[in-house]
Amino acid sequence: MNLRNPNQPLNLSIAAVERDTGIGKDTLRVWERRYGFPQPARDEFDERSYPLEQVEKLRIIKRLIDQGLRPGRIVALPIQALQKLSLSSVYSPQGLSGISEAQGTDLRKYMERLLRHDLDGLRRGLHQALASMGINPFVTDLVAPLNVMVGEAWMRGELEVFEEHLYTECITALMHQAIHQVSSASPKTAPTVLLTTFPQEQHGLGLLMVECLLALQGCQRFSLGVQTPLHDIARAAEVQHVDVVALSFSANLNPNQVLDGLAELRKKLPDHMEIWAGGSNPVLLRRPPAAVVVMSSLDQIALHVQRWRNQHG
Repeated sequence: MNLRNPNQPLNLSIAAVERDTGIGKDTLRVWERRYGFPQPARDEFDERSYPLEQVEKLRIIKRLIDQGLRPGRIVALPIQALQKLSLSSVYSPQGLSGISEAQGTDLRKYMERLLRHDLDGLRRGLHQALASMGINPFVTDLVAPLNVMVGEAWMRGELEVFEEHLYTECITALMHQAIHQVSSASPKTAPTVLLTTFPQEQHGLGLLMVECLLALQGCQRFSLGVQTPLHDIARAAEVQHVDVVALSFSANLNPNQVLDGLAELRKKLPDHMEIWAGGSNPVLLRRPPAAVVVMSSLDQIALHVQRWRNQHG
């Protein structure tokens, strides 16, 4: 028998908030004393109890901190200011500013299906777009900006976590299908590429998009998936005799982890082995790492494959 009052707001324990947001219990207590947020209530056992609206704000704060912003700058801000800040600082030049009105309308069509939970309609529409557009424009002109639109909607609180996950699974399945469609045979010389992400990077959708475009260029690919330790990246690159290690970085990864990890990996790899880094993490363009090829857009993949061919053909 459920005795909970349906009119009583649902609050989360401090342990549940830690699991949900990734912010440690000690940090939550420090912020409470130092910045006046969060402001938990107390349950019947005098334990901290956090309203859902505060948990939602904590999720946005965590995402901004992962991008390099300091807690002292953002924790006390109202949620509206945090949402505005997230939209101005999170996403890369591959965002929505450069798309036409017609493209925006087309993208919103897919968003509406996701918001209606019409997953069958979303899948059908994306399958039809893949068939009619071809793989390269489908990845660069539809999926890339649609990913940004979905991310922005999540940051504004218009999408729930499970809805973002459903979208990711849908696109992941399509990317695997597109990769399978591409013939691995190519008459031209092409680099052998190892694809993965750093241990702190959980997002693998960008990696699949890159693999799809590399397959179109006739590149042999070895994907390790996400969250691979640096030692294992270097070891796999050695064993597979790859020419390039390609890494994807989302906006969520701490900038210092990006730069320090790339510098360490560069030392572990032989000089002839290139590192290609791309994704939506802004630090790649603000502070391009030494001896690393930074790609500001997916369109540059074909250009760098051709450059590699010219150097090794």
